[in-house]
Amino acid sequence: MKPLPQGTGPLVVRIEFSNQVAWEAVRGTIETPTEEGFVAYAEFLDDPAYAGTTADELLALDPPGDLLAVVDQDTIVSPEMALLIVDLRKERGRRFRMIATEFWGIENNLSISNMDFFEFADSVDDDGVFRGFGRS
Repeated sequence: MKPLPQGTGPLVVRIEFSNQVAWEAVRGTIETPTEEGFVAYAEFLDDPAYAGTTADELLALDPPGDLLAVVDQDTIVSPEMALLIVDLRKERGRRFRMIATEFWGIENNLSISNMDFFEFADSVDDDGVFRGFGRS
């Protein structure tokens, strides 16, 4: 398998290629600043060479940054675009789902060491998806 780009991360890796419109919606959502002006800094990997790759296989390629976001089949079919988020540091491999509109929060807070991965992972809703703090 091809090595992952070693930029500053985090990487948002597309592994599902059945729906271009959905991919563009996910990417557009992540790139759009919040009403308060917060924006996620991410590198997008849109390469069919990674089609069908698992999160564990991507993890073995030593991605850069503090976290890895995976756009898989579940992301594509989810109305909330629930990304698979994988910890690359303290609890390497720990994962949960997060709606795309909240990606900026984890990226911003991990990049400045303001919060830890577990604070997001431990705050998922009953269905295992993080939708923000104080929401249900």
